[in-house]
Amino acid sequence: MSNATRSPLPSVDHPDVAARLREALLAASFTADGLLDLLGAPAYAALARSETVPALRATRGDTPLETLVRLFLLQQPVPYARVQEVLPVHACVETGWLTRAGADDIAATVDVRPFGGPDGEDWFIVSDLGCAVGGAGGIGSSAEGVVLGVGGASTTLAGITVRTPVSAALDLGTGSGIQALHAARHATRVTATDLNPRALHITALTLALSGAPAADLREGSLFEPVRDDETFDLIVSNPPFVISPRARLTYRDGGMGGDDLCRSLVQGAGERLNVGGFAQFLANWQHVEGEDWQDRLRSWVPRGCDAWIVQREVQDITQYAELWLRDAGDHQGDPAEYRARYDAWLDEFEARKVKAVGFGWITLRRTASDEPTITLEEWPHPVEQPLGATVRAHFERVDYLRGHDDAALLAAHFRLAAEVVQEQVGLPGAEDPEHVVLRQNRGMRRATKVDSIGAGFAGVCDGSLSAGRILDAIAQLVGEDPVLLRDRTPAQIRLLVEQGFLEPA
Repeated sequence: MSNATRSPLPSVDHPDVAARLREALLAASFTADGLLDLLGAPAYAALARSETVPALRATRGDTPLETLVRLFLLQQPVPYARVQEVLPVHACVETGWLTRAGADDIAATVDVRPFGGPDGEDWFIVSDLGCAVGGAGGIGSSAEGVVLGVGGASTTLAGITVRTPVSAALDLGTGSGIQALHAARHATRVTATDLNPRALHITALTLALSGAPAADLREGSLFEPVRDDETFDLIVSNPPFVISPRARLTYRDGGMGGDDLCRSLVQGAGERLNVGGFAQFLANWQHVEGEDWQDRLRSWVPRGCDAWIVQREVQDITQYAELWLRDAGDHQGDPAEYRARYDAWLDEFEARKVKAVGFGWITLRRTASDEPTITLEEWPHPVEQPLGATVRAHFERVDYLRGHDDAALLAAHFRLAAEVVQEQVGLPGAEDPEHVVLRQNRGMRRATKVDSIGAGFAGVCDGSLSAGRILDAIAQLVGEDPVLLRDRTPAQIRLLVEQGFLEPA
C-alpha cells in the first residue's frame, strides 16, 4: 500500500462502463458500511493508517465483497474466474479499470475506496495505486505527480464547508475530487481545477463512479484557469500548503517561497466571490520572529470580505520538518540524504526567521458592509464535525452584531443556545465559586468564563424579556445601580452572542 505507482488510468469516455461497475460494487455491498461489517472496526481503522495485514486476514474467503476488497483496496491479484462472477470484467479490462496480471489473474489499475456521503450516499474515491488510505504513508519522492485519496485534511475541509444551495462552486486543487463530489450535492455548477492533469482525470473517474454529475475540469495553478468575469458562491481548496525548501511533491508542496501560496490563494479569492459567497481553505502560515501571527494573517484578508481564521495547531520548525520528511518516506532512505534534507529545511526557515508553523482554517465571506469583520483565534481543542452550519451561524452573528449598537442589544431578546451547561469552579465547601464557566457541548465546544451577573443573565434568557429588562431585574436582586449595570454589561452580552452562547430570539 505504501508503494505508489502511476499506472495507465481508466478511460473517462465510457460512462456506461462506470455505471455498470458502480452497480456491481453496490450489489456486492462494497460500501463504507459493508467494509465495516466485513472487516470489523479494528481492521477498518488500521486501513486508515495504511496497515493492511488485518484486512488481508479478514478477506481470505471467496465472497464477492472479499474479492473486491482484495482487488481494489488491497491491490492483490485475484483469479479471473472469481472477478468474472462479480464484475463486468471484459468491459472493465477494455476500458482500463482492470488489467491482466499473468495468465489467470486480474489486478486493479487504480485504488477505489468506498466513502459514505453526508446523507448516506455511497461514493467511491478513485486514486493512484497505493494512495487510497492513510494519506501518503511514506510514498517517497518517486511518487511525484501521483494522486492521493481522502486523508484527514480532506475530510476536515469537507466538514467545515458551508452547505447551502448555490449556483456555482469552485474546487481549487481538486486532487481525487472529494470536494467537488461534496459540492455537486448542493451546487448547480461545479468547476474543479488542478495543476496536475492526472488529478483532473481521476476526479472525472471519482464523479462518474459515484453517480455524481460531471464537473467542469480545468488544468492550471490557483486561479489561472478561472476567467476574469467568473464569480462563484463557494470556493474551497485543500491546497498544497506545505512550506518546504523546494517543491518535490505536487500533492503537498506549494512551490512558492514560504507561505506565499496560501497567501496568494486567500488574497485572490475576494474578487471571485459573489456577495454572500464563502471561500474556505486549509492553510499553513509562518510564525516569523518579531511578528504577531495574527497580524500576518490579517494582512492576507482581501478587501470587502469578512474573515474567520482559526489556528488549530502550531509546530516548531523541527517538528514540522520531521513530519513532512516522514510523509515523503525520507526517514526510510539513506541517513546521510535524510540529514541533508533536514538541514535544507532548517536553513530555509532560518533564512526567513521562521520559528514555528501554524495550521488552521480560513473562511472568507464576501460582504456588502463598509466595515468587514476579521476574527482570528487559536482553538486547538476538540470540535464536533461537521461544522458547516456552525461556520454559517458565525457569520450570521457577525451581521447581527454589526447592526446592533449597545442600545439595540439592550432592547433585543435572546435565548440561551441549546446544550450549553454551567460549571462552577472553586475550592470544595466554599460559599461562592471562584468563577463560572459556560460550556458548549456542540459545534466548536467553546468554554468561556463569566461573572455572576453574566451567568445569571444567560440562565434566564428564554426570549420572553429584553436584555435591558433582565438586567434591571438582576440589579434589583443584587442591589446594584441599574444604570451602571446597563452600561457595563453590553460588552459581555456581545461576547456571548459572538461566541454562540446566546442567540437572538
